[in-house]
Amino acid sequence: MSILFKGRAQGAQISQISGLQRIAMFFVSHARQALGSLGELWRSRAASLMTIGVLGLSITLPSTLYILVKNAEKVSAGWEQASEISLFLQENASTSNINQLLTRLTLWPEIASVEFIPADKALEEFKQLSGFGDAIAYLDKNPLPNVILVTPTSKSASPTAARILLDKLRKEREVDIGKLDVEWLERLHAVLKVAKELVSVVALLLFLAVVLIIGNTIRLSILNKRDEILVMKLVGATDAFIQRPFMYTGFWYGFLGGLLAWIAMLILLWWMSSSVDAVSELYQKEFNLTGVDINTLLVMLGVSVFLGLAGSMLSVRRHVKEIEPK
Repeated sequence: MSILFKGRAQGAQISQISGLQRIAMFFVSHARQALGSLGELWRSRAASLMTIGVLGLSITLPSTLYILVKNAEKVSAGWEQASEISLFLQENASTSNINQLLTRLTLWPEIASVEFIPADKALEEFKQLSGFGDAIAYLDKNPLPNVILVTPTSKSASPTAARILLDKLRKEREVDIGKLDVEWLERLHAVLKVAKELVSVVALLLFLAVVLIIGNTIRLSILNKRDEILVMKLVGATDAFIQRPFMYTGFWYGFLGGLLAWIAMLILLWWMSSSVDAVSELYQKEFNLTGVDINTLLVMLGVSVFLGLAGSMLSVRRHVKEIEPK
């Protein structure tokens, strides 16, 4: 009885080890096929580099445009927060009326701050900045009016909200003219919206082209290995086992293409940095391109790997099933 039970225990142990071995061999098989597909790419370096180059450059263009559009949106948001409304007061407005207007405006919830610029101070600043100090001295009276600069809150700084606030301010009896230059900001927002839609369309078309190119490349590889696939099916290999190396080939195409796109985008942005610095100097404002970080790299790798797998799956599931031994 003891020998019998001992044999049963050994059989149970062997069965348990076999299960662990199957799990281990599953990962070993995947790793072997992944490295084998990478070796296939290395053996046909010229063709592989061309496919990787097409995929990488196709991702570079929409990625670079997306980074530029996002930075333009950030800059326009900064300008939008700094927008001001200029209120030119009536010439006959007394000091008490102006003080009452300033007090009322500070209580408005749409207004963040109010600055009063007297006409004398405005004239003095104009003399210093314009260079016409001697000519202005011959004027009989100050032609400049009193001005109030109104800075809206962040919620009221958008073009639509600022325009509503401007219409409300114009109704004050001490105000002669109200000025808000938001037309250029609205045009900028419209241009940025068109640019975003253009980037989306270009990216969609290029991504579709990448999927088709990789699918065609995998199809040619399957046809070149038709005899090998027939032999593998004759000895009992499943379609999943045969398809796996081609799927890993698409993965490597996407991964290496994403790295190439990242490097190319860095080179393009570095090449454009001098032009960006020149524009920022014209506006006397320091500006640095942002968005080129590890998160962008991971997103680009994810997109490129997805495109590679999608292109390989498009060909593998169809053409491998069509190859059957007669």
